[in-house]
Amino acid sequence: MTDISKAVANLQAAQQRAMAIRPKVGGFPYLAETLRSAGVSKSTWSLPSCESRYDTLEGPVVIQGTSLISGAADVPRFDQDALIAAIRRDQSGDADFPEFLASAWRAGVIGWEVDLNERTVTYYGCGDEEYVERYPAVEIVS
Repeated sequence: MTDISKAVANLQAAQQRAMAIRPKVGGFPYLAETLRSAGVSKSTWSLPSCESRYDTLEGPVVIQGTSLISGAADVPRFDQDALIAAIRRDQSGDADFPEFLASAWRAGVIGWEVDLNERTVTYYGCGDEEYVERYPAVEIVS
């Protein structure tokens, strides 16, 4: 059995802490702040593969999730209104994360980048489209 690196262990511990404290409604800023305080500066997601990369003080970590598609597929046209609606459903607690991923893909999102220091999420379409959203600072009480 392979030992996990300090970077992976630190990221997994931060993710577990975040999931334990984040509220169902408006929980993303709590996740982001917990990761930032654990030394994560950036998170990059790719769709439809659901691969995520975390840039951490301990080194980069990649997580391969379950792909949204199998085989070949057309990339949906970027639809900013549908993306914003998917974000709002997620923020309101009306969708879980897998539902958000599927909705973002259907809205033509091929990936996004979370800048944990600037508190921004930039969503990308394959035609150089992008939509940037800021999220609020929160205080994590230990």
